[in-house]
Amino acid sequence: MHISVVELLKGEKLNQKIELKGWVRTFRANRFIAVNDGSTINNIQCVVDFENTDESILKKVNTGASVCVKGTLVESSGKGQSVEIQVENIQVLGESNPEEYPIQPKKHSFEFLRENAHLRVRTNTFSAVMRLRSNLAFAVHQYFVKNGFFYVNTPIITGSDAEGAGEMFKVTNLNLNEIPKTDEGKIDYKQDFFGKETNLTVSGQLEGETYAMALGKIYTFGPTFRAENSNTTRHLSEFWMIEPEVAFNDLDANMDLAENFIQYVITYVLENCKDDLAFLDTRLTKEESTKPKTERSNMSLLEKLQFVTENQFKRVSYTEAIDILKNSKPNKKKKFQFPINDWGADLQSEHERFLVEKHFKCPVILFDYPANIKAFYMRMNDDGKTVRAMDVLFPGIGEIVGGSQREERLDVLKEKMKAIGVDEKELWWYLDTRKFGTAVHSGFGLGFERLVQFVTGMSNIRDVIPYPRTPQNAEF
Repeated sequence: MHISVVELLKGEKLNQKIELKGWVRTFRANRFIAVNDGSTINNIQCVVDFENTDESILKKVNTGASVCVKGTLVESSGKGQSVEIQVENIQVLGESNPEEYPIQPKKHSFEFLRENAHLRVRTNTFSAVMRLRSNLAFAVHQYFVKNGFFYVNTPIITGSDAEGAGEMFKVTNLNLNEIPKTDEGKIDYKQDFFGKETNLTVSGQLEGETYAMALGKIYTFGPTFRAENSNTTRHLSEFWMIEPEVAFNDLDANMDLAENFIQYVITYVLENCKDDLAFLDTRLTKEESTKPKTERSNMSLLEKLQFVTENQFKRVSYTEAIDILKNSKPNKKKKFQFPINDWGADLQSEHERFLVEKHFKCPVILFDYPANIKAFYMRMNDDGKTVRAMDVLFPGIGEIVGGSQREERLDVLKEKMKAIGVDEKELWWYLDTRKFGTAVHSGFGLGFERLVQFVTGMSNIRDVIPYPRTPQNAEF
């Protein structure tokens, strides 16, 4: 049975016969083969006895080839490694033509690697990112299970628009060349597969709320979709959302949950992904050094992560934040791209980052936002103009979590839905939770890719998901 590289590098199999299977990263001097099997950022060196190895086999040992190596694990005299394999037998399991294989042992642009997304995970950067993504996902489930939450799988196909924005992908099996129409000339969705207009979900929140009102504490963790035509480094058309909902939690308890949850999952990877984080920290430092001094981050990747885990989050009302921003030097000197003039402005990432990085110097949770810039399901405050919303702000990224105390009062919720044109008939089941045993409850949403982006230091969100879906791009 073959043993993984990560296990071999522990040195516990020293002077034992071992078998290794993996992919060739480099082969130099007809003697030293660097093999990686994906279990760690680190390669293991396999030393070949050239004189006693079939030359025809060695000619097939090219970058990208898969190999089976048998030999003895011994102490290494080379730099940067404690052990290596003295090869007794090597078998090429799958050849790789060096003239065609696109992932060569040299620096490639991220744009080039996106065009080869099926192979980019064989590079150090992307293997590190995807291992971290996997560990973060595990930590998410572990946190919620440890804290008494139940995992709920909310629908991917839905007839409701949780955000009310209308930017949704339609689901249909109608013949698009012969679309049935009603007498009024509109699409006749009654002839469609589900008998009504349906879409890919933008959020599992509304369905999650109904389960929280029975199970108490639930969370969803699944794919969501937005047909937003945004070609930016921060947007994807398909992404994963983490959405806990908790019965009887008010906004303060919701903020406690968000802070505790985020610190837990980041602490988990700090403790369990040290090699990958060290590599990505070095990568980011080199990348930052190429930028003009005014654009460089004043924190390394590890410092950003520790900034979140070691600081208590500062809680600030939207109104207080607006006053701070209005009177700030960047605003007075017109340095903000979006100047802050009046209460009611929708904050941009530049404002959020200023509060976190310059003013408070710690993660910030803003709360009590203007009702007219937030969703209909957020609980109205007694002042009639703000809602019990909250956003968690991080260094380098701005908002990473958005949540609220939900509007549990049936009459108020119906008024808010009517004001923005949400049909009560479409959400009759959602309103039922306010009719039968309503209670204070809260929740939040965390875009998983935003979290992975923050933890890995990757500047483009397309580089933290295996196969990014963006406008005009659904390759692979």
